[in-house]
Amino acid sequence: MEKSFYHFLMKFRQHSAGDDITQFANNAYQDHSFPKYSSDYHELSNYLELQTDYLPTVSLFDQVWDLYVESENK
Repeated sequence: MEKSFYHFLMKFRQHSAGDDITQFANNAYQDHSFPKYSSDYHELSNYLELQTDYLPTVSLFDQVWDLYVESENK
């Protein structure tokens, strides 16, 4: 994968909170410990499950991860 998951996620960031993906992106942007250069599913999943409280469900990460993989495979 060429770009990190964080870089992909930032395209959903907006100044006002919208849907769940926008809120996820906004919160990740504010999280200075987020693994910004990672493209590893397990590293990111573990971080989000164990180190954060802003992700409403793990399935949201899975949904965005699928979008990320799809965009990187084009």
